[in-house]
Amino acid sequence: MLALAGRPLGARFRFLEPADDPPVGELGEVEKSPYDDPEALERFASGLDVVTYEFENVPVVAARELASRVSVHPAPQALDVAQDRWHEKETFRALGIPVAPCRRVDDQSGLASAVSEVGLPAVLKTRRLGYDGKGQAVLRSTEDLDPAWERLGGRPLILEAFVPFRRELSCLMVRSTTGETRVWPLVENRHQGGILRVSRVPALESREVTQAAEAHVGRLMDHLEYVGVLAVEFFETEEGLVANEMAPRVHNSGHWSQDGAETGQFENHIRAILGLPLGSTGIRDGWAGMVNLIGGIPPVEQILACPGARLHLYDKTPRRGRKVGHVNLSAPTRDALEERMARIEALARSFGEG
Repeated sequence: MLALAGRPLGARFRFLEPADDPPVGELGEVEKSPYDDPEALERFASGLDVVTYEFENVPVVAARELASRVSVHPAPQALDVAQDRWHEKETFRALGIPVAPCRRVDDQSGLASAVSEVGLPAVLKTRRLGYDGKGQAVLRSTEDLDPAWERLGGRPLILEAFVPFRRELSCLMVRSTTGETRVWPLVENRHQGGILRVSRVPALESREVTQAAEAHVGRLMDHLEYVGVLAVEFFETEEGLVANEMAPRVHNSGHWSQDGAETGQFENHIRAILGLPLGSTGIRDGWAGMVNLIGGIPPVEQILACPGARLHLYDKTPRRGRKVGHVNLSAPTRDALEERMARIEALARSFGEG
C-alpha cells in the first residue's frame, strides 16, 4: 500500500522480503532474503535514496546496518523502543505519557510478585514479538497464573494491569524530514481477540482529549527524532488517556485515511521520508470508517453494493486470524456511516471472522 501510494508521486521501489511470492512482487524489484543477511542488505541498499519499513519486527541490527549506508526512516531507535514492551513503557513514563501499572517478569516467582503488586485482573505479555493478540494471556484469578506461565514462560515478559476503559483511541501523526507535521483526526477503534475489527473517524471526544493525545505523540516524535507516520494507541479512562502501545509505521487504524482523508497515511508517509510537502489530513466526507476482513473475503459484488464502500484486498491466502483485506467507508452523517459499517461487518462475519 505504501508502493501503491508512492508510485503516482514518481517513486520507485525495491523490497526486502524473505517470503516466497510476496504481494509486492508486481510493484517493484524484490530482494528475497532474510532481513539479517549482510550480503543481501548490501545488495538491497545499493542505489536506494531512502529505506522505510511497514512492520516493527524488522531486526534492529538490520535497520542499523542499512542506516550506515542509506537514510532509514523512521530511525532504528524507534524500532528499538517499539520492539520491547518494557522499554516502550519506560520511554512513555520518562516522557510523561501515562501508562497502566506494569512490572517486568523474568521468572515464575517474579510473576507471583508482579501479580501481588499490580493486582488482578492483569495481562501477561511477551516483551518482544507478538501482535494481533498473540503472545499474551489475560489473568483473572490466581488459577490462571500457572497455565499462562506454561504457555508464555521462558521468555522475557511484562505484566500490565487491566485497564477499565471507555473506548480505544489512536492518534496518527506524520513528520517530514523538513520538520513539517500533520495529524489525522483521533480514531475510535474496536478490538476483539486482540485484533482490530473496526475504526471510526472522527472519534467523538473533547478538545482536551484531542490535545492531550497530540501532545503525547508529539513528545514521542521529538524524543525519537522521528520521520514518517507514527501511531499511538490509547485507552480512554475516567482519569484521562492511558497509552497502550506505539507503532513506528503506517497503522491498521489509519487505513480509513486511504479513501476518507484528503491525504492518506500511506501517501503522507512517502512524502515525509522524501522531504516533500505533506498533504492535508482532514476528512473528505464528514464521517469515515474501516472494517477489517479477517479469515475470509465476502463476495466482492456484495461489498461494492454498499454506498461509500472502497475495497482493498491484500492478495493473501485466507486463514484463521489473518487480515486479508479491509473495506473503507464514508458517509455524510454518523448515522449513515453506522448503517453502512453494520452492513459490511455482517458480511465480514458471514464469510470470515468479522
